[in-house]
Amino acid sequence: MIGFALIVSSVEACRAQCVEFSDRASQLELDTFVKSPSSLLERLRNDKEKLRYWLARYVATNPSVLPSVQTLISASTSTDRSSIGAALRIAETRCTSTKPDASRKIRDFVQRVGDLNVQAGYSAAGDDSSGVQVQSQVKTSPQPGRGGALLEGEWRTKLANPFKPVPLPN
Repeated sequence: MIGFALIVSSVEACRAQCVEFSDRASQLELDTFVKSPSSLLERLRNDKEKLRYWLARYVATNPSVLPSVQTLISASTSTDRSSIGAALRIAETRCTSTKPDASRKIRDFVQRVGDLNVQAGYSAAGDDSSGVQVQSQVKTSPQPGRGGALLEGEWRTKLANPFKPVPLPN
């Protein structure tokens, strides 16, 4: 009986996921987030880009973490709330084609939250939708879309040009 319950619960978790296996957050990460949502803020130390990425990944992996997102919103600053709204929009967009019900659940959650900073971040991400475009570029083409992308590191950090001529001393 217990084995059957475990199988049913794992099948339900698989159905809830909007993204491919390689883009999913691990179950350990999800469990940690559900138990202590503010640990995400502590771990990322005010890095808004990483907050958007990780939270969108969590919600797209399993939209049932939304109650923990509510707790995260309560524990966060106003600028973090804007990033949370953007992450929710990215997760919603990623779920639209594969799991429309999950996408609708995320949209309804944002409307129920009632926090103006979250809604502003959500709307701004919808206008910009750069996170979704970047992810779709990665999926469709293994080559960079522009030449400058070779000089950018993870999280859009600028790297030194390895082909730049070395200045000679006079």
